Order: sequence, then structure tokens, then C-alpha cells
Amino acid sequence: MPRYVDLSIAIENNVHSDPPGFSPKVEYTDHKAGALQLAASFPGLKPEQLPNGEGWAVERINLSTHNGTHMDAPWHFHSTQDAALGEAKPAMTIDELPLDWCQRPGVKLDFRHFGDGYVATAADVEAELARIGHTLAPFDIVVVNTAAGAVFGQPGYVATGCGMGRAATLYLAERGVKIVGTDAWSWDAPFVHTNKKFQESGDVSIIWEGHKAGLEIGYFQMEKLHNLEALPATGFTLSCFPVKIKGASAGWIRAVAIFED
Repeated sequence: MPRYVDLSIAIENNVHSDPPGFSPKVEYTDHKAGALQLAASFPGLKPEQLPNGEGWAVERINLSTHNGTHMDAPWHFHSTQDAALGEAKPAMTIDELPLDWCQRPGVKLDFRHFGDGYVATAADVEAELARIGHTLAPFDIVVVNTAAGAVFGQPGYVATGCGMGRAATLYLAERGVKIVGTDAWSWDAPFVHTNKKFQESGDVSIIWEGHKAGLEIGYFQMEKLHNLEALPATGFTLSCFPVKIKGASAGWIRAVAIFED
């Protein structure tokens, strides 16, 4: 039987997963409170008449499409995509993602040795592919294991790990890769490090350069993956279907690696 490895984080309260002010909030209704709600739908019913005085449990969640383990669509990066392919066209939203792209052979690039804020290059990607002995095929799903994965939930998470630069991103997209992912907060290098470089150089091109590569060649991108250190470089299928939200820039996913034993 297949073996499954969960690559997703939980949506929960009080965990360092996003910058201040951007975290999700979960409100829980327990079975006792649910009994009052259920009884309100049936005039004459008393909560204590229900089995053990319990009704339903319900959760109300306040979150953005970019909380939790999620997939960004090209629409998140820019209003158009594919300018480098001849003609810019409207950027795809998350509900327009072809489902057959979402369960494909997975490839893991191990970039945990790169320092926080480092911007990975095309040469870095090429060298890692040579190290693991893999030639990219169209529709491979490529995930990047950074130093951020080991500190998820800790105060420094958002500022930890390397990012993928424009050239590295286009290297993958030019070879037919449609979906990529990272265990860091962002596909790009953490903002705190990029900001230091921007203040010194004034070079606007370094801001969100990996994301903005989608203007040239559209691609979909997973963020806040987890447990990537448990994966080999190849030999697994990655499943990552997003929630279908009309016209949205992203959708939550339950990312899973599947191994055929």
C-alpha cells in the first residue's frame, strides 16, 4: 500500500507562522455551547435532553488565503503572465489551475546550507540537480528545503532561510515546471534581509524577484510546506490540490508526498 507523508502545517492559534498582524485566528465552539445552538433550531428542546447534553462542535476561522500551507497563483504576483513567451496574458487565478498539474513526480532541492537571506541562483539549482542526479521533466513539482523548516513555529521563522531568485525561478519554469514550493514563509528571501540590501543599493529589482518572475513565465507556488527534511530528493509523488476560490490569488492545500512501497 502507498505510504503518505504530510507536508502541511496546521492552521492554529498562537504559532509563529506569519508576520505580526497576519496570523490566522480560530474560534472554537465546544459541544456544550453547540447544544444551545442546536436546541435553538428545535423549539421546546432543552440542551440537557441531548446525549450527554452535547450538541455540535464548530470552528470559525479568520484567515487569509496566504495563511497556512497554501498555493499562490500567478495572479498573486502580477496582473499578467507569460510576457517572455511572446505575449502577456491575464494572470491565472487559483481556480484556473489545471488539476492534472497537482499530482506529479516530486523533486526536492536541499538548500538548508544556505544562509538566511541568501538568494539562490540558477547555478545553485543546476548544481543541486547534478548532485542528486536528476534531469527535470515538464510538470515535475519542485520543492525547496530551506533552514526555515526546522524553526517553524518559533519567533525567528519568518526571517529564516534562503529564497529563490528570479533566475532560479525562471530556470525551473523554462523547463516546464508548473508548481514549486518552499518550507519558508515566502518563495523569496525573507523581507528583513532583502530590505537591508535595498536600503544599501536602491535596486528595486531585488524586491520579490522570485515572485515577479511569474510576470515572465507563469507558475504556481506553495509556501509554508513542512517536514521536507523527511523526503528523499526524488522517488515520490507530490499531491497538492488547492481549495477552489473564485478569482483568488491563492488557496489552502493539504500537501502530501506519496511513496509506492
